Amino acid sequence: MPLNKLTFKSGIVSDITPYSNEGGFVDGDKIRFRLGSPEKIGGWEKFSPNTYLGSARRMHNWVALDGSDFLGVGTHLKYYIEEGQAFNDITPIRSTTSAGDVTFAATNGSTTITVTDPAHGANEKDFVTFSGASSLGGTITATILNAEFQIASLISSNAYTITSSVAANSSDTGNGGGSVVGTYQINVGLDVTVGGTGWGAGQWSGTTSGALATQLAEALDASETLVDVDDETGMNSLNDVILVDEELMSISVTSDDNTMQVTRGQQGTTAATHADNTLVRLAFGNEDSANDFVGWGNAASVTVPGAQIRLWSHDNFGEDLIINPRDGGLFYWDKTNGLSNRAVELSTRAGTKTSVPTIAKQIIVSDQDRHVIVFGCDGLGASPSATQGDGIQDPLLIRFSSQENPLDFFPTTTNTAGDIRLGGGSTFVQAVETKEQILIYTNKTLHAMRFIGPPFTFGIKELSKNITIMSPFSAIAVDDNVYWMGVDTFYIYSGQTQQLPCSVKDKVFLDLNIEERDKVHVGANTEFSEIWWFYPSASSTEIDKYVIYNYLENIWYFGSLSRQSWLDRGIRSLPLATGSQNLFNHETGFDDDGSAMTAFVESAPMALGGADRFSSISRIIPDVNFAGSTSINPQVDFTIKARTHSGSGFTQTDDNNTSQRTATNPVEVYTEKLDIRVRGRTFALRVESTEIGTKFKLGSPQVNIVQDGRR
Repeated sequence: MPLNKLTFKSGIVSDITPYSNEGGFVDGDKIRFRLGSPEKIGGWEKFSPNTYLGSARRMHNWVALDGSDFLGVGTHLKYYIEEGQAFNDITPIRSTTSAGDVTFAATNGSTTITVTDPAHGANEKDFVTFSGASSLGGTITATILNAEFQIASLISSNAYTITSSVAANSSDTGNGGGSVVGTYQINVGLDVTVGGTGWGAGQWSGTTSGALATQLAEALDASETLVDVDDETGMNSLNDVILVDEELMSISVTSDDNTMQVTRGQQGTTAATHADNTLVRLAFGNEDSANDFVGWGNAASVTVPGAQIRLWSHDNFGEDLIINPRDGGLFYWDKTNGLSNRAVELSTRAGTKTSVPTIAKQIIVSDQDRHVIVFGCDGLGASPSATQGDGIQDPLLIRFSSQENPLDFFPTTTNTAGDIRLGGGSTFVQAVETKEQILIYTNKTLHAMRFIGPPFTFGIKELSKNITIMSPFSAIAVDDNVYWMGVDTFYIYSGQTQQLPCSVKDKVFLDLNIEERDKVHVGANTEFSEIWWFYPSASSTEIDKYVIYNYLENIWYFGSLSRQSWLDRGIRSLPLATGSQNLFNHETGFDDDGSAMTAFVESAPMALGGADRFSSISRIIPDVNFAGSTSINPQVDFTIKARTHSGSGFTQTDDNNTSQRTATNPVEVYTEKLDIRVRGRTFALRVESTEIGTKFKLGSPQVNIVQDGRR
């Protein structure tokens, strides 16, 4: 019999039944479609042997006047500028103590050092650098202390612990001397979104930094009811509740000798063992009830600092950089000061300053007119001469500086500063700059902001109502269009707002962790006319999936990949992405950073003959192009999956105990044909690459199908 040519439709369609998609593809990973045919995507490799701290969720690339190629990288812990493969820490400083405010205390045999600093304002995992310290007398030398540390745990608003690189000995009895200075970086952000109920909505699982705290004075087993602490001052009243690790204990008898009699395992917690020096916190009973913990399962404020993961916006002002941690301050890095200097608060820069915003959700430097535009910020200062804004954040307020002046925000008759308040939605989400305008998204509406010149400088117009947007980084401008991901569909704005038909919509939105929606981000891969959305699947708290829209061929495909931010090629010749504390070059080679990358595409079931007859496949003439492979002998596996009944799986057994058949054969450059024997009523083709250095493109294979009877 003649061979049957298999011609497939471009793209993946998963939102209809497989049999309705005959001649198409239903599944794939690490595959793109180009000129109608599936091929393996490009690989990636580490850009630098150096790593950064934290999860990097935003990048910005620009070039200085002297040709320096800078890359801003914002993580949930720090902000870096990469140059020459080195990550330079420019994280702003929050506060610096006076000499002598900080003292140290060490315990013999322990690497834990207690730091006392009145009203330090730090959170757990914050970074602090000490200088001016002297040796504690033993192994904890001045060299060890005069360094950067990440805070290990909070004891109280006046004390915390750090971890030394060596254990103290019995001679470490000093306090570091009277010249110690502590320099605190801005508070770190969250890496996992905290919901609005239960523990975790703020510092110390829902409390403020004012809650009383001490430490266990000895180890505690699961049955003891007498709890010895270092200092019980302020937490020894009847019915006060303390938290030790994850166990709540209520005080049943008051005392004054640093020993508490308690009832163990309260409010659904379980009595457990606790080590000596474990942090003890007053969950209920603080003098100021605002410092009490939020109870188990009770409502918690989501407006407390840190309820949202740390996200950054950033833009260059000339060769300098302005950065903004979302719902945080505005900071300025001056290139002339060099990479060894940190960004500073914008309102502290030299020059005349008026009403400089102190809190915002996003910043943009307008390319055409050189205004610094601040979204979701605080209002004007109390007077025209006030240096800063009023400190009260308005989630719908937009303010812009005077032209060419990032410090002048109070509007006058002689400058172009001003403000606009959005009239729709309840909070600003994202702003995207296009060639002609800035599109502004709230949680419900879409607006266009245009430069119109004096006296109003900018004008704003509502474009759409009742739209949604997934996250602060889920919209992107490509050419003259803007694409974005909503909470249940995709959109495009090309002069008017339209939903974007998606053939894999259910695949994406029914397998998405909506609680981690702020991690969703979008990137362009313009070399292949692709828009990539990265998102966390329903079973993951971190990015592990992607979906691609090919706007040239108007098709969709998807796969699995963990990337926390993406930047298209432009100043640099390859796309960049972040993940696992590394920066990666993409579209280079066809491997996973030197290891084999698994890629596959699978077709929908195709009929072999009449619905009442079996047929068999005895031969396949493959049509695969391996151009671009670096392997001497590149290969893929062809798998034929045959089904007896339309409702049966490829590896199931039917009612007559007849197994469904599959046949897998390797295909190499010189493979002319595959001799197989597979019998069924329908079959699907899967092509898979698991070899290093292999690139493949699937064409139109041919199969020899022979009718094989009714049974």
